[in-house]
Amino acid sequence: MSKSTEFFCMYFQKSVRVVETNGPNTNCLPLGRLPRSVELVQDYKDITPSPKALAECRAALYSSNGKFFAYTQPNEVVILDTSAQAQLYHRIEIPEVFDIHFSPKGTYLCLWCKPIQLNKESGVWNDNLKVFNVNTKTVIAEWSVRHQNGWRPQFTSEETLFCRGLNNREIQFFEIDANGTSKININQPTYKYKLNDAKATFQNFQISPGKNPSIAIFIPEKSGKPASVYIYNIPNFNQPICSKNFFKAERCQLKWNTLGTALLALASTDHDTSNKSYYGETNLYLLGIAGSYDSRIDLQKEGPIHDITWSPTAREFAVSYGYMPSETTFFDARGNAIHSLPTAPRNTIMYSPHAKFVLVAGFGNLQGTVDVYDRQNKFAKVVTFEATNTSVCEWSPCGRFILTATTSPRLRVDNGLKVWHASGKLIFMKEYQELFAIGWKPQDLALFPALRTLEAAPEAHESTKEYTAKRDALANAAAKKPAGAYRPPHARGSGAAASASATTLYQRELENSMRGNIATAATSSPPPPGLSRNGGAGGGNSSFATRQRIVPGAAPVVEKESKAAAKNRKKREAKKGKESSPTPTPNANANANANTNTSTIEDAKQHKSSVVAESQPAAGGAGGAVLGGVASLEEKKIRSLLKKLRAIEQLKMKQAGGETLEDTQVIKISKEEEIRGELQTLGWSE
Repeated sequence: MSKSTEFFCMYFQKSVRVVETNGPNTNCLPLGRLPRSVELVQDYKDITPSPKALAECRAALYSSNGKFFAYTQPNEVVILDTSAQAQLYHRIEIPEVFDIHFSPKGTYLCLWCKPIQLNKESGVWNDNLKVFNVNTKTVIAEWSVRHQNGWRPQFTSEETLFCRGLNNREIQFFEIDANGTSKININQPTYKYKLNDAKATFQNFQISPGKNPSIAIFIPEKSGKPASVYIYNIPNFNQPICSKNFFKAERCQLKWNTLGTALLALASTDHDTSNKSYYGETNLYLLGIAGSYDSRIDLQKEGPIHDITWSPTAREFAVSYGYMPSETTFFDARGNAIHSLPTAPRNTIMYSPHAKFVLVAGFGNLQGTVDVYDRQNKFAKVVTFEATNTSVCEWSPCGRFILTATTSPRLRVDNGLKVWHASGKLIFMKEYQELFAIGWKPQDLALFPALRTLEAAPEAHESTKEYTAKRDALANAAAKKPAGAYRPPHARGSGAAASASATTLYQRELENSMRGNIATAATSSPPPPGLSRNGGAGGGNSSFATRQRIVPGAAPVVEKESKAAAKNRKKREAKKGKESSPTPTPNANANANANTNTSTIEDAKQHKSSVVAESQPAAGGAGGAVLGGVASLEEKKIRSLLKKLRAIEQLKMKQAGGETLEDTQVIKISKEEEIRGELQTLGWSE
């Protein structure tokens, strides 16, 4: 690797780890937290720096110029000099420091300590925020800030002023002397900005970079009044040099370009009035100091704005927006679109330090695909690679390497880091049980010449070989596997077993019948219409009579006629006899009664014999009904065909009555002979 990779940070629970990696042209020291240890890795070999962390480390970070590295201990803050291989520079004897922050040039270190109430009656709290001069090793200012959210004071780029917010209504500015030795009276600000409206409050503010600093202030909408962004020159707060009013803004992210001449304001709300997005609405506004212009950025696709970023050249910015797959569009400093990338599931944009390359990736809930484009070669794509489960992604200061990492608590599994060359080659990787944060050491861009063409990737470290081999094996296996139709799990297999397995309902039912379902049948169901119990055609009540459970080897059960059935049968026979005979004489009546009694006895005998015959199990045959309540396949087919015949007869009656039929109904009538032929094939006869 190159000189740019001199430091990167890894945070582990309860310790600090320092890693230095020296390649052929590289000097790299990573720092991170491990259980109760401070380690330095040079040329991928562990070296223990001095002093060693012996207790829990809550926070650690580099100074903005990369000269110092600081980490916290329960009773002190340790500052290391990175130019001397992370050796001790100074110990700040202040206990219970929870968070730290460096000024732009690394001259001042701000500490946020645990807030303690000194007097409950008066409500006095301790001065828990301290501004420490790293050069003179003295505290130059301190005051009380009870909440950790938004506690950091902001400095100008030249570190001549710093400011703090007070009750979301006032911003106080304090001038720092050139030597930084005199202590600042926090009750006497040098300048201050205060809102004129007594009911209004600002939500956040941001000082611009550059030698002529400005400050942008966001005031959210309230009581029907629109939200506002005001830009003032420091210290002239009488008239804003640029402003913008807009609705649908509960929060606003303020981003200055590197020169401090233009500002992007990303306004958002929690609720989408159109109910199109679960994450609310977002709108992007551009405000420029030079010329005092402002505009709303018109985006081609509906949906949320995922990411915005300025180019290091300060002449353009990029926006990722829209419902997935999202759009990525580049705009000039006036908000005019200059180029759009192909639609893809992406939500992250990063320029390399020299603005040579642009990284466009899909992280978070996306699969982690990373695209690298050559901005100076008409956005030609350089490479695409996969960095799954990435929660941290950064360009190296030289613009030749990309750091990706999986950190906790975003993901608690597969924690680790990977270093990629800009060509997409994996250079170094390391896994950790729990990784909390990671980052490159900041370095001056002037130390690294601009890239005209991308150099060849250096040789990969040993740590990547196993990972690369496993990845290539999976890719080859996926390529060799033939693509085919989807098969459900029960139908999957190989060889003769798979070909012989039943995959259709017809085959499974046929196999069940062949395995002896007839012998193990349970309570049967009525035969289909038009079939008698012996499987042939039949009519009358016998076709719908309920079958009895038959025990193999037992004597057949004789069905007894119920009283209601016998009574109904006698009535029908008596009615039939009256219709067929003339007016009876007395003698004839006597004979008729005798005949009726004789007929009744004979019918009873015939009914008894028919019941006994029907109670016998069917000897076999393709048309026989299956015992146990399950009809055979032939019975089902005959039943379906008879149903179609009945429907055809009804249609023919309608046609004979003069009713006009649909084309589909006429086609159905034309298939009558075909259906009757199928019935005859199955053994059915009228």
